[in-house]
Amino acid sequence: MENRTNFFHLHLISDSTGETLISAGRAASAQFKSAQPIEHVYPLVRNRKQLLQVLQSIDSQPGIVLYTIVDRELATLIDQRCSEMSVASVNVLEPVMNAFQIYLGAPSRRRVGAQHVMNAGYFARIEALNFTMDHDDGQMPDDYNDADVVIIGISRTSKTPTSIYLANRGIKTANIPVVYGVPLPESLFLATKPLIVCLIATTDRISQVRENRVLGATPGFDRGQYTDRAAISEELKYARSLCARHNWPLIDVTRRSIEETAAAIVALRPKLR
Repeated sequence: MENRTNFFHLHLISDSTGETLISAGRAASAQFKSAQPIEHVYPLVRNRKQLLQVLQSIDSQPGIVLYTIVDRELATLIDQRCSEMSVASVNVLEPVMNAFQIYLGAPSRRRVGAQHVMNAGYFARIEALNFTMDHDDGQMPDDYNDADVVIIGISRTSKTPTSIYLANRGIKTANIPVVYGVPLPESLFLATKPLIVCLIATTDRISQVRENRVLGATPGFDRGQYTDRAAISEELKYARSLCARHNWPLIDVTRRSIEETAAAIVALRPKLR
């Protein structure tokens, strides 16, 4: 029997950037393999006029409505109109805020975009992002001791996206490619501050990713060698030997998302301090 994917409209209404809703909507949608959401994101909805335009769009393409609106009047309007349209609506943050209010014994401030205040944490994330971009793919090796995390690994083990994800959490991350037979920078072995971790994957997985990679016309590039499974096995063996020699932890990213890999790295940090 043919497996068919059903599509549905997912409306995400936010008085801020909508990042929270997008994450929540995608996390929930991922649990339903036969249904694929068509996302409609409405950020910075902060007055009745804006909201009425959004509700018109929902009426023309009904589906599921998720929202994070702290203004009670606007939130009530969403619920009322969605009920009239027989559309399911969920105030994503309300149950969470209620739990906080009950436990803390104090009402929430209900301030729009409170999570995006430019405080010390915000500037720490910007600093981490700048550091991470400057130290991508083995650049600026003299600064490795200023990093919180250094990720090593052979080509196509998701070093860069994992580094950027960590940087978004305020973790200054450098990454270094492991090339078979090529020594790592001496400054890495002298670094005492950062957690050094190696990313690996199965030979088949790396070969598959490399084969799908679009490469420019690099002089002397050997595509056959780059995707050859025997050669990849040797690269992985070399990476493993480096880690065994220096007691660096390994993380297999074969079946991990970037978020899961980053979480595993974060979990390692306190253990190795």
